[in-house]
Amino acid sequence: MTPIKPLAIIQEDPWLSPYQQDIKERWENFQSALNEIEEAEGSLLNFATAHQYYGIHFNDKKNGWTYREWAPNAQQLFLIGDFNGWDRSTHPLERNQHNDWEIFLPFDTYHTTFIHGSKIKVTIHGANGITDRLPAWIQKVIQDPTTHDFCGQLWFPEKKFNWTDAPFIPTLNQQAPIIYECHVGMAQELEGVGTYRDFADKILPRIKQGGYNTIQLMAIMEHPYYGSFGYHVSNFFSPSSRFGIPEDLKYLVNQSHEMGIAVIMDIVHSHAVKNIAEGLSEFDGTEYQFFHSGKRGYHDGWDSKLFDYGKWEVKKFLLSNVRYWLEEFHFDGFRFDGVTSMLYLHHGNIDFDHYDKYFKFDVDTDAITYLQLANAVVHQFKQNAISIAEDVSGMPGLCRKPEEGGLGFDYRLAMGIPDYWIKTLKEKPDENWDINEIWTVLNNRRLGERTIAYAESHDQALVGDKTLAFWLMDKEMYTHMKLADQNPIIDRGIALHKLIRLITISLGGDGYLNFIGNEFGHPEWIDFPREGNDWSHQYAKRQWSLADNKDLKYQCLGNWDKAMIECIENNKLLATTKVTQLKMDTANQVIIFEKNQLIFIFNFSPTNAIFNYQFTAPEKGTYRILLNSDKKLFGGFDRVDDNIDYPTDNNQLVSIYLTNRTALVLSKK
Repeated sequence: MTPIKPLAIIQEDPWLSPYQQDIKERWENFQSALNEIEEAEGSLLNFATAHQYYGIHFNDKKNGWTYREWAPNAQQLFLIGDFNGWDRSTHPLERNQHNDWEIFLPFDTYHTTFIHGSKIKVTIHGANGITDRLPAWIQKVIQDPTTHDFCGQLWFPEKKFNWTDAPFIPTLNQQAPIIYECHVGMAQELEGVGTYRDFADKILPRIKQGGYNTIQLMAIMEHPYYGSFGYHVSNFFSPSSRFGIPEDLKYLVNQSHEMGIAVIMDIVHSHAVKNIAEGLSEFDGTEYQFFHSGKRGYHDGWDSKLFDYGKWEVKKFLLSNVRYWLEEFHFDGFRFDGVTSMLYLHHGNIDFDHYDKYFKFDVDTDAITYLQLANAVVHQFKQNAISIAEDVSGMPGLCRKPEEGGLGFDYRLAMGIPDYWIKTLKEKPDENWDINEIWTVLNNRRLGERTIAYAESHDQALVGDKTLAFWLMDKEMYTHMKLADQNPIIDRGIALHKLIRLITISLGGDGYLNFIGNEFGHPEWIDFPREGNDWSHQYAKRQWSLADNKDLKYQCLGNWDKAMIECIENNKLLATTKVTQLKMDTANQVIIFEKNQLIFIFNFSPTNAIFNYQFTAPEKGTYRILLNSDKKLFGGFDRVDDNIDYPTDNNQLVSIYLTNRTALVLSKK
C-alpha cells in the first residue's frame, strides 16, 4: 500500500489537523477497493470493461451474437424484438456460471432477422411483475415519433467510423481550459432540435473563432424528458438519439479535435431517472439492484433514484461507463454532475459553516471511494484527460490526488461566483458595490486545488432565472440594442457585463467557462418544450443572427469576449496563481492588481471618471493599454486612447485617465 501523504493539505490548512484520521481513511478505503478490484480483475481498467461483456456483442469464435444482463433477482428474462415478432416466450435467457443471464443467437440462423437497425427489448419476470425493458447496457436507443416510447436498437453499421484525430493531444492539465458549455439540441437558431452534425458544421467554427479551447457537451447520455437538460439519464451507454446516430457524435468530436478543441462531457452518475419503462429502476424487480432501497435511494429534490456506490456490480457498471465514453467516442474528460449530492447523505442541503460538516455529518464514504476510482479510470485510460467536479460544498481535498488524501479531480467549479454576481445585481445599487467583497469572493478558493471560474452557466439561463445580460438590461434589450440608439440602461448593462466577465476570468480561478450564447449577451432564458408552453421550441434555441447583425450591440459583447479570451490566452494568465494587489480604492470603487506581468484596472463606479488617476506600478518603465473595455468596438465610448504611453515617474507612479465603468489591461513595453 502506497504510504499516505495527508500532511501536505494539512500543512496548507491547519484547520484540517483534527481530521487527519478521516483523511487517512479516505486513502485506506480507496486502496482497499482498488486492491479488491485488482485481485479479482487484474487491473482497474480491466474491471472497467464490463460494457464489452454485458449487452449485445458479436462472438467471432462462436459466430453469433451473445446478449447478457445482470439481473440477480429476476425469475426469468426473454429477448424480444423485430427478429422474433416480439414474442415474449421464444427466446429465454439462461443463468451462466457468473449468475448473469445470457442467450446466444447463431449468425447462420439470425443473420437475416437480427440485423442493423432492428428494434429490441427484454421482457423481465420479477417481483414487480412482467415488464418490457430496455437492455441496461444498450448502446443505441430510439424514440417513436408518434407514441414517444423508447426502444433499444441494434446497431451494426457496415463501416466503422473513420477517426482522423490521432494527432490531437489534449493539454488541459498544462494549458488552462477555456470552456464553451453547450447543448447540441438548442444550439441552432431554427425552432426545433439541432443535430450533432449541424453543431459540428455550424457552431464549432464559431467556438474556434471565439478562442475557446474546450467544449463541454450537455445532455449526451440518453434521457426520456428533453426538458431535463440531460440530467435525468435513462440509458447510460446510449448517446441521445434526438441529435443523430452515434457516428454523428463521433463526427462532432473528431471535427473538434481537428480544430484543436478538446471535448468534455457532462457525465451524470449522481442519480438516474426513476422511470421503469426507460431506465434502470426496478430492473430485476427490486428497488435495490442498482440503487439504495427506501428513502436513501430517492432524491426528493430531483425526483430520481440514487446509486448504491458500495455495491460491486454498480461500481463495475459506472466505471465501465466512464471508460466507454473515453474509449468509444474519444472524449477528453468529464464534468461530473451533482458531486455535492453524491458526497453527503443529506445531498448538500445544509450550510457548510464548519469543517465537521465535511467529515463528521452524513458523509457518504462509498461515494467518495467511487469518485476516487472514477478519477483513476479517467487518468489511467487517457493520460491527458481531465475531470471537473460540480461541488458547491467546498469539500477539502476534492481536487487533490488520493495519495494526498483527496478525491482525484483536476478542477472544481467555482459555483459561488455566479451566485454572488446574481445576488449583487438583484440586491445592491451600483454605488454600493463593495470592491473588497468582490476581491474576497473571487479569490476565495482552496490552496492547491484548481478551479473553473465562471460568471454564469446554464443554471443562470434557465426559465425562472435570468442571464447576467437580462438582469442588467431586461426588456430594454428588445428595443434599444441598435448601435445608433443611446440608452442609459443598455450602456450600463454592456459596460458591467464586460467588467464582470473580465474580473471573473482574471481573478476567479485556473480555468474559465461560458454558456453558449452568453458571450454576446443572449437576451432570453432557456425554456424547453413542455405542456406549459404548448411544446414550443421558441426559447430552446440560440439567436446567432443577433450577434451577426452589424447594426446591433450584441456584436460588441461578442467582440469583447473574443478579445478578452485572446488576451488571457496569449499571456497565459490562467497558468499562474500569483496575484499582487496594487490598489483598492473604495471611494472610487477601483481595483488594480498585477498578474503574470499584466496590470488590471477596474473602475466599477457608475459616475467617477478621473483624470490623472495614479497608482504604483510593480516596475519602473513605460506601459501601454493591451485591452480597453471602453472602445467603441466593444460598445464603449472611446474615451481612452490606446496609443498613449504611460511612463512611471520618479516615484514609480503611473497616471492614467480612468473612466467610469471601465476595465483596462496594461502591459510593460
